[in-house]
Amino acid sequence: MTRLLVVDDEPQLIRALRITLTARGYQVRTAVDGRHALADAASHPPEVVILDLGLPDMDGVDVIRGLRGWTSAPIIVLSGRTSSADKVEALDAGADDYVTKPFGVDELLARLRALTRRTAGDSDPPTVEIGDFSIDVTARRVVRARVTNRSVTPGDDDDDDDMTVGADVRLTPTEWHILEIMVRHPGKLITQRHLLTEVWGPAYTDEVGYLRQYLARLRRKLEPDPARPRHLLTEPGMGYRLVP
Repeated sequence: MTRLLVVDDEPQLIRALRITLTARGYQVRTAVDGRHALADAASHPPEVVILDLGLPDMDGVDVIRGLRGWTSAPIIVLSGRTSSADKVEALDAGADDYVTKPFGVDELLARLRALTRRTAGDSDPPTVEIGDFSIDVTARRVVRARVTNRSVTPGDDDDDDDMTVGADVRLTPTEWHILEIMVRHPGKLITQRHLLTEVWGPAYTDEVGYLRQYLARLRRKLEPDPARPRHLLTEPGMGYRLVP
């Protein structure tokens, strides 16, 4: 049974989430402010935290930083703050995902399932299937697992559409580095700043054009229809998400 800590100062929302999540097999603890959230997390370590940013005693971003000082448990922010700046600040502080209020319960449950699947597989490098391809992090290979009809972007001279089952997809070192980061965190929203820092270094955190260029190349090689991606998704103003 997955242990959840839900942190929010709205009693009705706390009650609704407790009922909904408990009914789906989660073990739920709650806190109404940041101080109690940090204390409860220390005494009863959660496997996932669902956190509002607008808490009465401290900003939720400070709670994220406090948790990240000792735990890697996934954190889903559940907040009424909708600006890109607020989302990026929370994600850069260590949040794994961001859902804005009002929200659909089905969406929250899907995000929760994606994060718990990722956590369960953290001990072993994953092999992830996306579309027609199998990505093996251990072997550093991308292999075509099956062949289907794929759309070709006008002007694209990539010959990957002629590949047979079992053939390797040719990726540059930079393309592989970006893809590996996303594959290791399936379902997680990864910020532009994080990708740029990891791949090119801290001096390149404003070079978002680099990411657009390389994600477009990855989509041409891995997406059935690069113009309408289903697996390598853009979250405008924030970052990217890999959906298996």
